[in-house]
Amino acid sequence: MLFGRGMVALVRSCTLVGIDAALVDVECEVVRGLPGYSVVGLASPSVKEGAVRIRSALNSVGHDLPLKKVTVNLAPADLRKPG
Repeated sequence: MLFGRGMVALVRSCTLVGIDAALVDVECEVVRGLPGYSVVGLASPSVKEGAVRIRSALNSVGHDLPLKKVTVNLAPADLRKPG
């Protein structure tokens, strides 16, 4: 979707809570600003380090991270996302 501020995408995913699955909305926003990548929403350190893996995956198919501000929001914010 394209809004006045930038591009927003939404993907439904899940995380484990014990042996149960809990729904997680993954929202990605790409806007003008200083280039950067951040993950918000109580993500574990391994999830926050995903920028390195994402950059590597994009490079392997001939793309780069955009020179814009990329924010990934994991909702609900009060649910720990371990991986």
